[in-house]
Amino acid sequence: MIKLIFLGSGSAFTIGANNFQSNMLLVTENNDKLLIDCGTDIRFSLHAAGLSYADITDIYISHQHSDHVGGLEYIAFSTLFDPRCRKPHIYLSKDVASNLWDRTLSGGLRFLEGEIATMDTFFEQHKIAHQGNFIWQEIQFKLIKVIHVNNGFSLMPSYGLFFTVEGMKIFISTDTQLCYEQHREVYEESDIIFHDCETSRYQTPVHANYQQLSKLPNRIKNKMWLYGYQPGLLPDAKTDGFCGFVERGQVFELSLCQHQLLKQISD
Repeated sequence: MIKLIFLGSGSAFTIGANNFQSNMLLVTENNDKLLIDCGTDIRFSLHAAGLSYADITDIYISHQHSDHVGGLEYIAFSTLFDPRCRKPHIYLSKDVASNLWDRTLSGGLRFLEGEIATMDTFFEQHKIAHQGNFIWQEIQFKLIKVIHVNNGFSLMPSYGLFFTVEGMKIFISTDTQLCYEQHREVYEESDIIFHDCETSRYQTPVHANYQQLSKLPNRIKNKMWLYGYQPGLLPDAKTDGFCGFVERGQVFELSLCQHQLLKQISD
């Protein structure tokens, strides 16, 4: 059975050891691992889960904010200089890839003793075409382009994931504004949704917030888990029709049969 482990479930600015940034691990029965985003506190969230950089062989990157890419320098240097490690595979959309090295990683990674490094020095890149997908451990992941940051001229490239495991259809939004109308088919088709949810009293326009999500149809909320929230007292998500807020370290067994059984028990 494939498991989804939340190394953290908090926002970009989560503070302290009670929670970490919302990076996740997809783990197969053979213990293959896909890290979904790699934020600045990845050293600590991996350690808290009993893992390290040596366990990271495959990474998906949704977009360029530091809570999603800020730990790549740690992974890159650690795996490069550890002879036990192979070069990690990194999966990302072409438009994310075109900026990741030049505008984010090259400042710290470019200079090696006796060498000018490139992205390929550290990672095996798999650049995904527009409206494309990638396959990892026989699972096909479809990239869902979401609206995260719109500067008025263009959208910051940012992509959620839609995939099927053992009959269960899963949507992970990553960081996004509420895109229900644009991706209604994905929301409707999914058996379980893990959704970005801002809970701060001082809301930003670049994340879906709890008040917006609460207005979704019950049939959507009833299969939605919320993550990416701020520290502090949380609303009663279950009373409002959601599955709940994801907790740091929470493990989800991804199987349609298991999901239906748990739903029957909770009902």
